Amino acid sequence: MKTLIAAYSGVLRGTGSSILSALQDLFSVTWLNRSKVEKQLQVISVLQWVLTFLVMGVACSVTLIYTFCTDCWLLAVLYFTWLVFDWNTPKKGGRRSQWVRNWAVWRYFRDYFPIQLVKTHNLLTTRNYIFGYHPHGIMGLGAFCNFSTEATEVSKKFPGIRPYLATLAGNFRIPVLREYLMSGGICPVNRDTIDYLLSKNGSGNAIIIVVGGAAESLSSRPGKNTVTLRNRKGFVKLALRHGADLVPIYSFGENEVYKQVIFEEGSWGRWVQKKFQKYIGFAPCIFHGRGLFSSDTWGLMPYPKPITTVVGEPITIPKLEHPTQQDIDLYHAMYMEALVKLFDRHKTKVGLPETEVLEVN
Repeated sequence: MKTLIAAYSGVLRGTGSSILSALQDLFSVTWLNRSKVEKQLQVISVLQWVLTFLVMGVACSVTLIYTFCTDCWLLAVLYFTWLVFDWNTPKKGGRRSQWVRNWAVWRYFRDYFPIQLVKTHNLLTTRNYIFGYHPHGIMGLGAFCNFSTEATEVSKKFPGIRPYLATLAGNFRIPVLREYLMSGGICPVNRDTIDYLLSKNGSGNAIIIVVGGAAESLSSRPGKNTVTLRNRKGFVKLALRHGADLVPIYSFGENEVYKQVIFEEGSWGRWVQKKFQKYIGFAPCIFHGRGLFSSDTWGLMPYPKPITTVVGEPITIPKLEHPTQQDIDLYHAMYMEALVKLFDRHKTKVGLPETEVLEVN
């Protein structure tokens, strides 16, 4: 009888050990799966944004036109009627949605690279600002994540400042896409919009302009720190007319996330790109990143390279309703100098060699 009890106790002890071991294995597998799930969510969040950037405009337009040919045609008519009355809303800053800006998807988007926003100086809420963002890269991933979402906590780092990322005005003529863009605080990069935000929207406004634009995207490639700025002076003139302070921004790593076929000046490829840029507003780039399921294949997914966006010291700008060319040249030169200094001050902190030079074209 004692032998039987002892044997039974041993079985129980063995069963307990087995259960404990199984639980430990379960928790370890769960933790491993959680890590994998987070990676997958990061990939999905970036993929949806890439598809939005590339095809959402066309998809929305085609869907709405198709709706006219279905039993739901009345919905399309109602939307177009409302669109007519709402046409000028983007020019007045749009409809920012804090709910959309705080979506969890943007935090996964941020962590995929990861993207970091570095503050170097405080900004006064009694002033308005024009942020010059450099470089453009292929898609301006850092500009979007830092200033059109709260993933890097821009509102906490710059309390009282309302960022407006300016992009091609043509995007706001596309149904549905315009609503999506406005919800993130994105606005058209045209004079009417900028004049309104800097003169009729109070203070504490910060308009982010990717100064190099389409021309700069054509020079985007890994290992190259180049900006198109030397002959870009329109943003300085706007700053002078409104007395808006200029703030240089350099985004280290923006050029690293995609590889691009670079066409030399004078080649047929560059000629086609410049024609598109002149008449349509953007330059078609032939680029690639990594595959969706493997980093060893080509695809549209950007490479997960760190992007560090550094916001520099504001340059105080006087208000001159009719600035002369001499005034514009003076503050443009000050801006270029401030941008180069910002680059030099932070380049070694992100792993660049001391000898690295910012090329200003």
